Amino acid sequence: MLSYIARRLALMVPTLFGILLVSFVIVQFAPGGPVERVISQLQNPNSGAADRVGGSQMGDAGAHGEASAYRGAQGLDPAFIKELEKQFGFDKPAHERFLKMLGDYARFDFGRSYFRDAPVLQLIKEKLPVSITLGLWMTLLSYAISIPLGIRKAVKEGSRFDTWTSAIVIVGYAIPSFLFAILLIVLFAGGSFWQIFPLRGLTSDNWADLSLFGKVKDYLWHITLPVLAMALGAFATSTLLTKNSFLDEIRKQYVLTARMKGLSERGVLYGHVFRNAMLIVIAGFPGAFVHALFAGSLLIETIFSLDGLGLLSFEAIVNRDYPVVFANLYIFSLIGLVVHLITDLTYSWVDPRIDFESREA
Repeated sequence: MLSYIARRLALMVPTLFGILLVSFVIVQFAPGGPVERVISQLQNPNSGAADRVGGSQMGDAGAHGEASAYRGAQGLDPAFIKELEKQFGFDKPAHERFLKMLGDYARFDFGRSYFRDAPVLQLIKEKLPVSITLGLWMTLLSYAISIPLGIRKAVKEGSRFDTWTSAIVIVGYAIPSFLFAILLIVLFAGGSFWQIFPLRGLTSDNWADLSLFGKVKDYLWHITLPVLAMALGAFATSTLLTKNSFLDEIRKQYVLTARMKGLSERGVLYGHVFRNAMLIVIAGFPGAFVHALFAGSLLIETIFSLDGLGLLSFEAIVNRDYPVVFANLYIFSLIGLVVHLITDLTYSWVDPRIDFESREA
């Protein structure tokens, strides 16, 4: 198993290299960039985000020499444009910038944000707890509900319980999380009905003055609506996955043999079926967590004014803040690869018969 872990860790290096390389190449051909953003702000200080990131005649990475290469740069001193390119690092060839980025990222040195005047690593450290909080609570809540419900639906397949719970699950799957979030705000956050939960932030302004119990209560009070909004779709998916997995196992020959030996239904279900059926559910955990952490949290963070990685990444992309964009991509990819490795190790722990090392040999 140790050699398998070592191989998986070694494979992360070329995987991260490929992800960064493809993303870096795409950025070179993407319209707009930090130089154009500065030029746009100089020409029109009140311009909106759409104006700031408008297309250019050529990408920042390949623009050297003439100020007219940038839209709106006519009339500006070419020396000033050169200084901007040097400030953002675009005075060097693309391959040199990419190799320097790889060396810096190997040391977890992500540089400074172009427009926030702060180290990128510091920004990520500030935002990461918010996204991890949402991702973990959403995953735990959805699994805590969906696994027992999915098992019950499999045991009661075809019953009235299975029918009406399936209707609820399908509706939950069909409703987008951001739409459900708006509904929760309207109902419970002072939108039109009750003012029960807060609308923004993870803690109250007086959180530091609260007792330990008060801090826990205040924290749970703030995350209730965001977590519920995010868990809706994941709960539906996990429930159907659990039900189908248990149904597949229940119909196998070894279950019939266990029943013929006189084992109770509970003994068959939790003594034999559970371990095998849970493998596919465990396999879905990395996807659920990573999706909640990186993709599903974006709209929820925006709606509930939660300053996490999702919102940080979105703003960095809009503003062409490339150090933040690539650092988030690197962190996201690394966490995803590590979580998948942990999932494989969990497979072996749940079912010792699974030996990844012998499969790869």
